[in-house]
Amino acid sequence: MTTPSLPPPAAARRAAPVVGLLLFVALAAGLLLWAKWSPYLSKVQSLSDSRAWSGESLLATAGVEAGSGPSWSAATAFTRAYFDAVWKAVVAGLLIAAAVQTLVPRTWLLRVLSRRGPAASALVGGLVATPSMMCSCCTAPVASSLRRRGVRTAGVVAYWLGNPLLNPAVIAFLALVAPWQWVATRLLVGGLLVVGGSVLVARLTEPDIRADRVASLADQAGVPQAEESFAGAPRRFVLALARLAVVIVPEYLVVVLLVGGFSGWLFPLGESAQSWGVLAALLAIVLGTLLVIPTAGEIPLAQGLGTAGVGNAAVGALLVTLPAVSLASMAMVARALTWRVTLATAGVVAGGGALAAVLLPLLMLL
Repeated sequence: MTTPSLPPPAAARRAAPVVGLLLFVALAAGLLLWAKWSPYLSKVQSLSDSRAWSGESLLATAGVEAGSGPSWSAATAFTRAYFDAVWKAVVAGLLIAAAVQTLVPRTWLLRVLSRRGPAASALVGGLVATPSMMCSCCTAPVASSLRRRGVRTAGVVAYWLGNPLLNPAVIAFLALVAPWQWVATRLLVGGLLVVGGSVLVARLTEPDIRADRVASLADQAGVPQAEESFAGAPRRFVLALARLAVVIVPEYLVVVLLVGGFSGWLFPLGESAQSWGVLAALLAIVLGTLLVIPTAGEIPLAQGLGTAGVGNAAVGALLVTLPAVSLASMAMVARALTWRVTLATAGVVAGGGALAAVLLPLLMLL
């Protein structure tokens, strides 16, 4: 019996990117099935029967009252409630982010997401984001990894915003429990932000981001500029995961604790806000951009405020700003994207919230 010969080195090098990509697809699909697809399918089936959202908003679950002062008990209760809702997605996001850095061929990644023009990059980034269905914080490690691999601004920002704003499960939830005008507002403004907003951020910031800045980020992350042998991938994966966990998780936890502690001040909109008029909408735009929530957390919060009579302008703003970004997700991506890009993205989201605050009341007249 003859022992089969090993493939020649050249053939092994050619096969390594394909093997890495297939492993990435299998890993990402398995994680998303566990953390997102299966739970959301069950939720859709449940809502199809009841046509009513079950459960309270995150703030109510944590016992936070609108306008209440900061406290440690509010911080810990909010953080517990938040991580109870998102821990699976956090694990999935970290593992997928490490896999992006070590398993996905860099040349393939750039070919897909870094198109010639920012509009094409944003469109592809939004489409790639759609099946992930993650909140802005859980997708932040993946967005950071994309940037560290050299993906251009428009593609990264579109992926970051597309996950929460174009989440098909949340769109389905809204269609089952809310008026059609909520769905239309989310789709129209969300799609505009993911593509047009990402292009705008790129136009405003990318000329100031030098190519060697992106290359240095890749070097700091231990990401090879040329494809390496697949034999080193497991070690690079563990190192990338450890680096992400050590750097991102602590700052994530600190920011969530701070947001929880000050959430009464950060989100003062309650029943008293029904007489605030335009001020309620302006506060919804600003504070919705800052507050951190799990996936679909905007639905019970918006429903509660709508029932309290706060007004459709504030509800429209929250449907867009609450899921899109938060203080926590901005802190997580700023190191990779730069604060200039991060703050420009937050500004664009606030502008989208203002548009939604105008659009939803108009649609509700139909």
